[in-house]
Amino acid sequence: MVDANVPEKPEGAEGLEKKGVEELVHLLRDSTDPMVRQYAAYLLGKAKNPRAIQPLIEALGDFDKSVREQATLALSAIGKAAIEPLSAVMKEPQWETRYRAAEALGKIADEKAIKPLIKALKDNRDHVRYMAAKGLREIGNSEAIEPMIILLKDENRYVRIMAVRALGAIGGHNAKEALKKALESENDEKVKEAIKEAMK
Repeated sequence: MVDANVPEKPEGAEGLEKKGVEELVHLLRDSTDPMVRQYAAYLLGKAKNPRAIQPLIEALGDFDKSVREQATLALSAIGKAAIEPLSAVMKEPQWETRYRAAEALGKIADEKAIKPLIKALKDNRDHVRYMAAKGLREIGNSEAIEPMIILLKDENRYVRIMAVRALGAIGGHNAKEALKKALESENDEKVKEAIKEAMK
């Protein structure tokens, strides 16, 4: 079975696999080939070395989407040590970077990721709000219920759907009541379906 997290190998991948953390960091920052940068990010995630955290965080802003995706996976593989630096990235001006940081925090799914993700529910970019809601659904902590309820009125239907799913996953009396109320006022059929599903 092919592991979806393993990127396509660039030319000379075997050579890359023999390199140490410092050399991989150098390639991640300076290689002009996005496949090499992506593979370097993958190998740094595998190494789980805390020294790779900062360069991987910088790679969340890479202009190539596949590199950003791989850096996200690598940071989530490193785990708890990456939470604080990722939380700091949530203030970055570039929304793609905040989006990927929220995704990585959700994948790490540690209690310490809850606060930065709750903050991200108020992000001015809908992509980031969506990803924060998704991450909180994975963690499933009741602290997220009240801030998540506000998203049931979000302008973006996909954000509303993710908030509904998160509330359904977290559960509890307040979440159920909020979903019931949302069902009465919601006009979008897709969101209504999601609410009914979450209330089952």
